[in-house]
Amino acid sequence: MEEQTEVGKEIFNQKISDSTGDEVVQHLNNPVAGAEAIVKKYLDSVKKVWQDGNRYIFGDGSAKVEIRIVSDEIIRIRLAPHGVFLDDFSYAVPVVDQKVTTFRLEEFPEHFDISTNTVVCRVRKDDFLISFLDKQTQVVMSQDVSPMHWEENADFGGYYVYATKKCLTEENFFGLGDKSGNMNLRGRHFQNWNTDAYSFGWDQDPLYRTIPFYIGVHDKSAYGIFFDNTFRSYFDFGREDAEKTSFWADGGELQYYYMHGPHFMDVVKRYQSLTGTHPMPPKWALGYHQCRWSYYPESKVKEIAEGFRSRSIPCDAIYLDIDYMDGYRCFTWNKSHFPDPKRMIKELTTDGFKTVVMIDPGIKVDDNYWVFKEGKENNYFCRRSDDYFMEGHVWPGRCQFPDFTNPTVREWWGGLYKELVEIGVAGVWNDMNEPAVFGSGTFPNDVRHNYDGYRGSHRKAHNVYGMQMVRSTYDGLKKLMRNKRPFTITRAGYSGMQRYGCVWTGDNVATWEHLKIGNIQCQRMSISGVPFCGTDIGGFSGEPDPELFTRWIQLGTFSPFMRAHSAGDTAEREPWSFGEPYTSINRTYIELRYRLLPYLYSVFWEHHRYGFPILRPLVMLEQENESMSFRQDEFTFGDKILVCPVLEQGAASRRVYLPKGNWFNFWTHEVLQGESEHLIETPLDHMPLFVRSGSVIPEYPVMQYVGEQEVTEVLLNIYYADYEVNSFLYEDHGDTFAYEQDIYSEKKFAVKGSSSGLIIEQSREGLYTPNYEWYSYNVVGLPFSVVRITVDDKEVTDYSIDDRNCLHFKSNKNFTTIKIYS
Repeated sequence: MEEQTEVGKEIFNQKISDSTGDEVVQHLNNPVAGAEAIVKKYLDSVKKVWQDGNRYIFGDGSAKVEIRIVSDEIIRIRLAPHGVFLDDFSYAVPVVDQKVTTFRLEEFPEHFDISTNTVVCRVRKDDFLISFLDKQTQVVMSQDVSPMHWEENADFGGYYVYATKKCLTEENFFGLGDKSGNMNLRGRHFQNWNTDAYSFGWDQDPLYRTIPFYIGVHDKSAYGIFFDNTFRSYFDFGREDAEKTSFWADGGELQYYYMHGPHFMDVVKRYQSLTGTHPMPPKWALGYHQCRWSYYPESKVKEIAEGFRSRSIPCDAIYLDIDYMDGYRCFTWNKSHFPDPKRMIKELTTDGFKTVVMIDPGIKVDDNYWVFKEGKENNYFCRRSDDYFMEGHVWPGRCQFPDFTNPTVREWWGGLYKELVEIGVAGVWNDMNEPAVFGSGTFPNDVRHNYDGYRGSHRKAHNVYGMQMVRSTYDGLKKLMRNKRPFTITRAGYSGMQRYGCVWTGDNVATWEHLKIGNIQCQRMSISGVPFCGTDIGGFSGEPDPELFTRWIQLGTFSPFMRAHSAGDTAEREPWSFGEPYTSINRTYIELRYRLLPYLYSVFWEHHRYGFPILRPLVMLEQENESMSFRQDEFTFGDKILVCPVLEQGAASRRVYLPKGNWFNFWTHEVLQGESEHLIETPLDHMPLFVRSGSVIPEYPVMQYVGEQEVTEVLLNIYYADYEVNSFLYEDHGDTFAYEQDIYSEKKFAVKGSSSGLIIEQSREGLYTPNYEWYSYNVVGLPFSVVRITVDDKEVTDYSIDDRNCLHFKSNKNFTTIKIYS
């Protein structure tokens, strides 16, 4: 064995095997190539190893494998079948390398180990099998069953690429983003190809978005795999072979990131560190939104707005679907329906409503239409391989489509929003961007894309098309709105789309089954790096009965994105559409959303700054309890509020599992013990909610829209615990990017209880100072009689205790320490 040499030079050079690594196989998994006998090529034995900085290159004489140390907990694997790597470019991962302290390569008789302070990546010499181990425990987290392999693609060039890993008996899988069906992926097969899936069903696949990232949980440990490949890809979690997990793609490079846990939360945070978090949204975007295909003419829009205000039901946004346009031409107005849109939007703004409009990618072929004319003159539209423009029929008729993978086209498209912004439009909704085309479904494979200079056919660009459209929209609005935060929504996307917009789960159906599907989808999207997600409340198609709509509003109250939306051929479904008692119940829950807005906003900050998911399924909270891998109804919003939606028609009660610790019933203040099930009554006006002991839950006064009133004091609901718990309150301007310059306020509340007292300590970070001066307190669950309260050693004499043993008092917002004595 040769000695190690300088960086960039070959440090090992040993022939270990002379086998070819070729195998004639039947094509079982690849639907493109058919079932003819073909040659599937596997990596041979390791013969050479090079180092180049934080990259190690392993060769078998022809193929090469790059192992890149991204951080102490993240390692990237790349395969070059004939020794030539593709250009290192990714829409999902803007910057690959993170902070890594130490790493080294060691040789052993049978394998090489590349180790960081946390992870060991092991490469076996004789068969090139790669595995990942926890350095401290030596537990194998993920390991190959067969070497990485590939097949030549005679029709398109390049390769079909495959990886197959061991699936342990006790292992369960989560993630993959936009999938319907059960939360646990074990025993199922999936395809990633962004698809307009109107009225999709349980376990229907594929759907609207591609997020090739999953979390594996076994032996009380968790790890993640992100297969960063934009081609049509596939995942099999022990369905074809119960002992194997596989992922493969129809082209591109076999490139994946291993992310170490050992906790589920660690894996998700590390994935977010690669692909980014959602920027802070404008605060109004967390309010209630009302949408329909379509509200028109102007008189109908005004009627809807008046319906909310006259009934005192909070609402922040009203949407205009495609019928606001002139013949479905984007960036135009139907002047018969909306004769003066600027005046209408101004009047809506005065009443506290933001206006959100839809923009689709299909541009009508019409030389008298200014958008088409500009795109045509500048060659901004997609072309096919024979140089004809890509054309397809969507809502306007015959259309051409911008190539959003071209940065020049993105810049142009972003500028097209100028007039909409100038007349007061506050948000934009990008739809039909899978891309969807009537009849054919989507673009042909031979459509060419710029791909930011890295070139590719639609096979490569399809899954990123919608992401790059909303990127163009977000960047354009950010420029046009100057320092105001854009609000954007996208139907389609790829990993990393959360940097540019929020999502909804697509064209769902008004059924109880879809209420269940939506509940799981939003949780799954949240742990897959896309936290700002919601469903069409009430279902897009079909007719919900009053009970179903009301239960959906209750669930929507704790969806990060809360919007009701329905098709034009259905009955209207505003919160008052079903009369009493449903209107009052719906109002109560929408008001609850606005009361809890400071908590919801603070949870969003925890996502943006720290990478925490907003919705957290129970398996994330108790991964060591294998039964949690099969529970999917309950979830927490942040880490303090447990939500248990009612998903069965006519349910008068439901069983609820509470995670470890003590939990307070939000409605009754009853204390319940965790790590156990409880039977909770669920009359129509009651959705079970629980608050973790020790939490501080901030509240604002109920408003009809965000910013309607100036907040003069914030209510802090403090829930007793006999151990220390930290809670956070985040505040800023609510609609600017000043928080990026530390103009924000992050307050930490530490609650420490005992049998004889309670201490609340506050610390602050950031340069923003809220206008209010006072906190009022509701202290819940004290196990002792209060005899004295001090705020920074000054005694409080004005306090009261109500008939539920809840303590009430006030103090200045700048306190440091509150002590409550028995």
